Amino acid sequence: MKNVGSLSCIPYLGVTPLNLREIVVRPIRSFEEKLYQELMQEHHYLGSLQKIGESLWYVAVWREEWVALIGFSASALKCAARDRWIGWDYRHQYGRLKFVVNNSRFLILPQWHVPNLGSRILSLCQGRLCGDWQQTFGHPVVLLETFVDPQRFRGTVYKAANWVYVGNTRGFRRTSRGYTAKPQSPKMIFVKPLQADARALLSRAILPPPYRTGDLKIVINANQMQSLPSFFADIPDPRRAQGRRHRLRTVLGIAAGAVLCGMRGYRAIWDWANSLGQKSRRRFGCRYEGDRYIVPSEYIIRDVLIRVDPAHLDRALQRWNEIYAGEDESLAIDGKTMCNAIDDQGHQTHVMSVIGHQTKICHTQKKLVLCQ
Repeated sequence: MKNVGSLSCIPYLGVTPLNLREIVVRPIRSFEEKLYQELMQEHHYLGSLQKIGESLWYVAVWREEWVALIGFSASALKCAARDRWIGWDYRHQYGRLKFVVNNSRFLILPQWHVPNLGSRILSLCQGRLCGDWQQTFGHPVVLLETFVDPQRFRGTVYKAANWVYVGNTRGFRRTSRGYTAKPQSPKMIFVKPLQADARALLSRAILPPPYRTGDLKIVINANQMQSLPSFFADIPDPRRAQGRRHRLRTVLGIAAGAVLCGMRGYRAIWDWANSLGQKSRRRFGCRYEGDRYIVPSEYIIRDVLIRVDPAHLDRALQRWNEIYAGEDESLAIDGKTMCNAIDDQGHQTHVMSVIGHQTKICHTQKKLVLCQ
């Protein structure tokens, strides 16, 4: 923080000077989480927030006194203004959201509202968050984000801490069934790069090794969900007509969408399908029963993928790639053994895939049976 010397001593209640240099920010200990939640619930206008996924809670301390609480959690899945500011391609966005962390709560406790305290605490958090996140969750952080309600605040503390205002949300709020039908209160969006090249890094075609963690994933948009099943419409259905509850193109479209989003294995594909909202299920052409759309079961997905002609499936995926895949400067060849896929002679089935380095899209797959 610049010019701390001129701001280091602030009167507190007219009795004891609060020295900003004595402020210490540390993670909340496990036995302190209950108190942290109680204070948030009592004093923060949004109330407390449960730990879901990757989350870290901090407390700002002055001479053993708690003066402020601050929480960080997973970034917003969709944020148009933030995404435009970063400039990343939607194909890469889903797999890189873990490098963006949301400042989900910031509470200065009553009677500690003194000038420059908020920006000082933010600065201290920014200084240690990268190391704490890497140690706790095993991957780095390059960008912070937060949302400010303009009906209550002006974002002054974030501006003072050199956060960047990038625009407003549209005002839609996420619910258990998707998003609210009508916009509510738009929020101001602020971001804070934790390293100078954060935007360039997040929008690169290929991440450098320290950031290349986990499986490669992309995210598919609404139009792609709706179009995917049509690419499988001409594939012959290997199942008997009797008892079919889900159209073949729907099952294959959902399976392809899940794999594009990083799912591996029949259970993972079904879990992804089961997590789809009603609007997404309708786009895939799912069966409508009662008052809701039903996704295929894990058994149906597995049965279809094992029995469908791989050559027909490969051609359908190549047609999809021709329309939606970007340009690749280089390709990678990857081979995998298919579990429980054994032919009549008892030979294991293998699949060779050609993956684009830039787009992370599978351009083609070939089925092989290797004999011992």
